[in-house]
Amino acid sequence: MYVPPAFRVDDLAAMHGTMREARLASLVTATARGLVATPLPLILAAEEGPYGTLYGHVARANPQWNLPPMGDAMAMFMGLDAYISPSWYPSKIEHHKVVPTWNYVAVHAYGPVEFFEDADRLLEIVTRLTKLHEQPRAEPWAVTDAPEAFIRAQLKGIIGLRLPITRIEGKRKMSQNRTAADRAGVVAGLGASERASDRAVAALIPD
Repeated sequence: MYVPPAFRVDDLAAMHGTMREARLASLVTATARGLVATPLPLILAAEEGPYGTLYGHVARANPQWNLPPMGDAMAMFMGLDAYISPSWYPSKIEHHKVVPTWNYVAVHAYGPVEFFEDADRLLEIVTRLTKLHEQPRAEPWAVTDAPEAFIRAQLKGIIGLRLPITRIEGKRKMSQNRTAADRAGVVAGLGASERASDRAVAALIPD
């Protein structure tokens, strides 16, 4: 990922926060057949290894797990993003030397991916994923709510994955390269948007 110094995120806790908030990631591997990518939810075990370890699963019918990766895998996490109109910049009135751009937050995590079929490990991952996403609900569903034999049968249709992160890149492009006046214009423009995500991006732009 191209990360100019003004947009680089070095704080590991901040990058982990983006990864957790993203909810859905894309797992990318290079194989002899070319690049393969799968969108999937991942669990971050921040305490495992220097940068954390990711866990998840793919469908058994998905060929990605059965294609030997060439080098490290990459997990891509996208945070908030928004289109930025040059009409919001006060500098447009001064010289018109402005163009559209996009503000966004992204994290790329790299490491050797391990795919596995062990039923007990799979059950642990499915249970943790379920707890993570059901927890906010008033009446959360649990894996144990379903018959054990049914769950064990379902586990046969998935393949687990473990990715210890050996390298991580974070990018937070929020108009840091613009003047204070232009940033204020972007905040006003996004703040007036009907999109909740645009208004959320406005809150991330520095004064």
